[in-house]
Formats: sequence, structure tokens, C-alpha cells
Amino acid sequence: MDIPQNRMVGSDELQQILEPLIRRIIREELLNIARKNTNIFSLDSNMPLYKDLQEIAQRKKNHKIELFSHEEVWDD
Repeated sequence: MDIPQNRMVGSDELQQILEPLIRRIIREELLNIARKNTNIFSLDSNMPLYKDLQEIAQRKKNHKIELFSHEEVWDD
């Protein structure tokens, strides 16, 4: 969306302009942090979340689950 530098915009239009940009920046920064700091987040095999993620992975492998695409999640 091209906006001349001297044009006034309302708060709704400003939100429409900034939201996709902010989402992209945050997503990129979170990916950079996760790549640089691989030990930030860890799960023990006895944790419920670990077991849930294993179940999701197995269901995906057996084609019994449909996961959202990147575009559907991030509205790209």
C-alpha cells in the first residue's frame, strides 16, 4: 500500500498499514532468537506438553490431523 509522505491517515488506516509490518518483524526476530539460543526452551519427556506434541506429530504422520499453513496462521 503506497501512501504519500504528506498524506494524513486515520488510526484505522494506520493500523492496517502497520499491523502486517509489525507481525513480520516480530516473527523474524523470534526466529532469530530461536536459532541463536537453542537452549531457551526445552521439554522433559515426562511433561504433558511433550506428550501432546508427540501425539500431534504421530497424528500428522498418520494423516489424521490437518495443520494450518503458514499463510493461514500469519495472514500473509
